[in-house]
Amino acid sequence: MISQNLPGQPQIAYRGNELFSEDVRLTDLAKEHGTPLFVYSKSAMLSALAAYQRGFAGRKVQICYAMKANPALGVIQVFAQAGCGFDIVSGGDMDRVLAAGGRADKIIFSGVGKTRAEMRRALEAGIGCFNVESEAELEVLSEVALSTGLRAPVSIRVNPNVDPMTHPYISTGLKGNKFGIAHERVVRTYQRAATLAGIRVVGIDCHIGSQITQEEPYLDAMDRMLDLVEAIETAGIPIQHIDFGGGLGIDYNGDTPPPADRLWEKLLAKLDARGFDQRQLMIEPGRSLVGNAGVCLTEVLYLKPGEQKNFCIIDAAMNDLPRPAMYQAFHQIVPLRSRAEAPATWDVVGPICESGDWIGHDRALAVQPGDLLAVLSAGAYCMSMASNYNSRGRAAEILVEGNQTRLIRQRETIADQMRQEILLLNK
Repeated sequence: MISQNLPGQPQIAYRGNELFSEDVRLTDLAKEHGTPLFVYSKSAMLSALAAYQRGFAGRKVQICYAMKANPALGVIQVFAQAGCGFDIVSGGDMDRVLAAGGRADKIIFSGVGKTRAEMRRALEAGIGCFNVESEAELEVLSEVALSTGLRAPVSIRVNPNVDPMTHPYISTGLKGNKFGIAHERVVRTYQRAATLAGIRVVGIDCHIGSQITQEEPYLDAMDRMLDLVEAIETAGIPIQHIDFGGGLGIDYNGDTPPPADRLWEKLLAKLDARGFDQRQLMIEPGRSLVGNAGVCLTEVLYLKPGEQKNFCIIDAAMNDLPRPAMYQAFHQIVPLRSRAEAPATWDVVGPICESGDWIGHDRALAVQPGDLLAVLSAGAYCMSMASNYNSRGRAAEILVEGNQTRLIRQRETIADQMRQEILLLNK
C-alpha cells in the first residue's frame, strides 16, 4: 500500500495500491478513454471554493473564478452554478462564460491588450467591470463606450511594485512587469477617468502574481491599495469596490501556501482596522480553485536506460503539460497502480522532438512499459495552455462527481486540427 500524502487529498488518494479520484478508480478511466487524459474532481474544486467562502462569511464579496487557469466549459459551469463571477482576459473567454451559464454582470474583463471589438462586445453584453491596465486603454474604452451609447464601468489596475516572491514569468505587480498603472500615476489616472464621458468609475484592482505561497506580499499590497483608495476618494472620486485579485498558490511539491480562509482572516483584519469593513470586495482566484483538483493520466511507452540518464518515455508531452518546459515547474508523478519492486531513477519525458519536452527529472519510479502514471496538480495551466505542436491532438477531459463521470471534452482528432486549413489550388 502507498501511504504518501498527495496534493489533492482527500479527493485524489490511494485506496490500497490503486489511485482514485473521489470514488472512481483512475485505471478504469484510462482504459475507457485512452491517454493522455485529464481528470478533474468536482468535489475538490468546490472544497477549494468553500475555503474562500468561509473566509468571507458575512462580508460583501464577489468571488470571480480566473478562468485562464482552466477554461473548460464543464469547469466554468461548476463555478457558475456555485454562484461565482468570472475574471476574463479575452472576448473568447466571455463567450465561454456565457455559453456555460455564467452571468455577464458578474464578469470582470482584465488584460493589457483589449481590442475595440472586444470592448464593444463586452459592453453590449452588459459585463460588470473592465479592469483597465493603461491610460491609453482608458481613452479608447471611453471612445468605444460613447459609440455604443453606453458608459463603461471601470476599475483601474494598480501596479503596487510588490514582489510576490514567485517565478518571474508569473510575477505581475512589479515596476518591470507589463501589467497595471504605476502606483505614483494612479490618482491622476482616476482624475482623468472621472472626466471621460464614456467612463463610470466603480472600483480599483490589484493583482501581483501567481503561485504565491506567503502572506506578506498580500499584506503589503493591501496597505498600498488602501492608501490609494484614501487618496482617490480625497480627490473626490468614490470607489465602490476593491478588487484584490488572486494568485494564491497550491501544493505542487510540499509547498505550504496559507489556507484561503486563514489568509483572508488576516487581510480582513487589516481592512477592518483601516475602516474599510463595509466595502464591496472582489477577488479572482484561479489556480487555487482548480490546480490540485486535476490529474493527467499517461501511459509509459518505452524505458530507455542510459549511462548518464534513464528515460521513461510517456505518451503525454509538453503540448499537454507545458508548465515544466515553460516554467521549470515541478509536478508529482505517481503510478495508478503501485508495483512491489524497488524503484529506479528516471527522467520522465514525452515524445515531442524537443529536448525541452520533459515532465519530471530524477523521479523514483517502479515502472514497466504499458504502466499508467498520473501527473498530479494538473488542473491549472495545463489544458488551458495546451497546443497542437507536432500535430498532436489535445487530450480528452473528464469531470468526476462521486462515483459518476462526465466526458466534458472529446479527444481532438487530426480532422479537428485540419478543419480550418485550406489546401492550395492545383494549377
